[in-house]
Amino acid sequence: MRFIRRFALLFIMCAMSSSVRAGDWPQQPIRLIMPFPAGGPSDALARAIANKMELALKTSIVVENVGGAGGSIGMQKLARSAPNGYTIGFGTIGTHAANMIVYRSPLYSATEDFEPLGLIGSAPMVLMAKKQLPVSDFKEFVSYLASEHSSLFFGSAGVGSISHIACLLLLNELNVTVNHVPYKGVAPAMAGLMGGETDFMCDQTTTALSQIKGGRVKPLAILTDTAIPNLSDVATASSSGLVRIDFRSWNALFAPRGTPGDVIRKLNTAINVAMSDPALIRQMQDLGVTFPQRNQNTPENLSRLVESEIRRLKPVLEEIQIN
Repeated sequence: MRFIRRFALLFIMCAMSSSVRAGDWPQQPIRLIMPFPAGGPSDALARAIANKMELALKTSIVVENVGGAGGSIGMQKLARSAPNGYTIGFGTIGTHAANMIVYRSPLYSATEDFEPLGLIGSAPMVLMAKKQLPVSDFKEFVSYLASEHSSLFFGSAGVGSISHIACLLLLNELNVTVNHVPYKGVAPAMAGLMGGETDFMCDQTTTALSQIKGGRVKPLAILTDTAIPNLSDVATASSSGLVRIDFRSWNALFAPRGTPGDVIRKLNTAINVAMSDPALIRQMQDLGVTFPQRNQNTPENLSRLVESEIRRLKPVLEEIQIN
């Protein structure tokens, strides 16, 4: 009986895919699953891209927030959705690389359950400290860390979050261990840093810039190999000669595995058209977000990125498995 049900489901999915391929897609609104709460930087980026994609696809895109488990709940829902082009999802280096390592039993497979559509921006990571920490630049931070690491605390948006990964990569380069304080999101983690509950934190520019510009936290280093215009007076960690770290958060759109190829191509085109909008480019640049080159932003390149990021992060993250 179970075999019959599975066969019937496969038949229905194939029929749906065929009808989508043969039809004039899209003929109805598209649902975009956002695996994080509304109001955050990821949500804002997804909605901004969706608004521009609507113009290219000539249909509406409805963002549905499905948070929980570091994005795993939303991604599981995407993986189980019909592969007909009417459900897509927002993925990150966290959902599609870190979660595959951090969780002992992931709710989905990043490499097998999705069709990559295209990148939709990346942001550099910044090392910040509380204002009271007695250091003024990265070299002083490294020296202070060497002697005081057992009494220091770093905060993050949660185990396996982008902010957690970035600091782990940095500390791994420095070969030191520091107490970790996981919060339930970026906002409380930043509040903890500003309030002195933690000593330092790694965060992406989309949420860090306003706090740095406001003088509420102290920037110590850019964690990419190139400096950024928004923080031109802050050097990269790599320029110190003490570490080699180049870490950016990235975001991308995915569809359920089995989505027809012609639909994938239309969605990829719409993504690239959206990211060529001058107003959107300026808006995202103010937050430190950069968009990929159009000729490089292909489903194939995104697939390779996901696989390479899993390989890169595995040695650092496999010791902190949860669940």
